[in-house]
Amino acid sequence: MGKEVTKGRNYNLWIIIFSVTIPIAVAFLFTVRIPGVERIGILPPIYAAINALTAVFLITAVIQIKRGNKSTHELLMKFAIGLSTLFLILYVLYHATSDSTKFGDANYDGVVSAAERASIGAFSYVYYFILITHIVLSVGVIPFVLVTYVRAITGKFNLHRKIAQITFPIWLYVAVTGVVVYILISPYYPV
Repeated sequence: MGKEVTKGRNYNLWIIIFSVTIPIAVAFLFTVRIPGVERIGILPPIYAAINALTAVFLITAVIQIKRGNKSTHELLMKFAIGLSTLFLILYVLYHATSDSTKFGDANYDGVVSAAERASIGAFSYVYYFILITHIVLSVGVIPFVLVTYVRAITGKFNLHRKIAQITFPIWLYVAVTGVVVYILISPYYPV
């Protein structure tokens, strides 16, 4: 078996491991509460800003590669991966110190009453559509990002370009909808 085939299989194994363990670890960590640590309310706007910055880096990286600036593209993509990792860490940290915020819970009691539900009306369907697609695609994009990255670092640029055309819009959607979800839920964060 050639070195190239073995290296590819090793990357594939790591991609599978990360793609499975990250969502499982995040789901598990949602059940963990850090004792003695109060809600870290500053984190949601920070990780929303990280999502916005990730979207900017993704768009700028595509512009740079189209202009032939490979090294700038590579640097921006590494920053985007780093920001997405930082987002995940802060997101889990926030949820390890706080109960989930309920959309429409205007009095912050943890329950969306009939009156509160009536005040948001059908808009809740829009919110939950964006939230659910954001969550599902944020899990689904992990292997795409990893495969796209591995194809770039192994010099398989034709294959890299092909999968990047799928990865980019999904990752961009996740980053942008992360900001939208924050904007929509932020009025309901406890004060």
